[in-house]
Amino acid sequence: MLPKYAELPRLDDYGNHSWGVFGQDDELGTLNLIDADAVRAATALVRTGERVGLSLPLDQPDPPLFRREPFRHTVKRIGSMWDDRLDSFFPQGSTQWDGFRHHRVRRHGFYGGVQDDPAPGNPRLSIHHWASSGIIGRGVLLDVARHFGDLDALAERSITADDLRAVAEAQGAEIRPGDILCVRTGWLSAYRGLDAEGRAAISAQKSSFSSAGLAADESTAELLWDWHVAAISADNPAVEVTPGDAAVGSLHRRLLGMLGIPLGELFDFDTLAARLHESSRPDFLFVSVPLALVGGLGSPGNAVAVL
Repeated sequence: MLPKYAELPRLDDYGNHSWGVFGQDDELGTLNLIDADAVRAATALVRTGERVGLSLPLDQPDPPLFRREPFRHTVKRIGSMWDDRLDSFFPQGSTQWDGFRHHRVRRHGFYGGVQDDPAPGNPRLSIHHWASSGIIGRGVLLDVARHFGDLDALAERSITADDLRAVAEAQGAEIRPGDILCVRTGWLSAYRGLDAEGRAAISAQKSSFSSAGLAADESTAELLWDWHVAAISADNPAVEVTPGDAAVGSLHRRLLGMLGIPLGELFDFDTLAARLHESSRPDFLFVSVPLALVGGLGSPGNAVAVL
């Protein structure tokens, strides 16, 4: 039985942390909650066998966000065969998972209190641990965009813990331990509606552009921990609201660094949301296999929903 958030130890004024809950040398955080029983139960959700891709093309968003550069794709002939190469490739440039090395809790270190800096080939808290068994289990989509029809996803709007509870109740979605929680804010739908100039304007703002997202306050962290989700993914660029308020704090710090909850960003839930709404269901089999990149700080999502 996992402790409630209120029962976890406190870390200065940052909030509560789960360091040691899954062992002192833990590499998986709440992904530990996806055991064989959870995967077996999730496969029972497959009814039609329809597969819905949840990942954007690797070259989207275009232009890239957060000061990242576009990758260069080279194709080369080698005798009767062809090969290709990617240069300046950012694994977190499109649909992606943030690993535990992505965000530090300042002087306290990374998840689990790990103090050393990330480095290529450093296996501690590397994304390759997540690739060993994948992120596969019961996905639950909370369609915030549909529930709040007037939500402007391209504006700074915090989706609170109470909002998430309200959407789950309205959809009849029971959140169970080990679920991969998926949140559709409508950001990708709104972004797709922009012309090239509008997309370039967002990219030019680097990390200060406005986006709806989860509230960064402690009540959001408490809800997600007490729901005991294995991971959370969203269709916006940061999961949390941007640019956010420094006085409120960082949800990345609260979830990745302190609670060990993986974050997935820019997942494409538009088609999935329509399919689930048509069939009056909130859940599905979620399948994602990060890259086995030793020392990696993040990975493309490589995700699909099976209905």
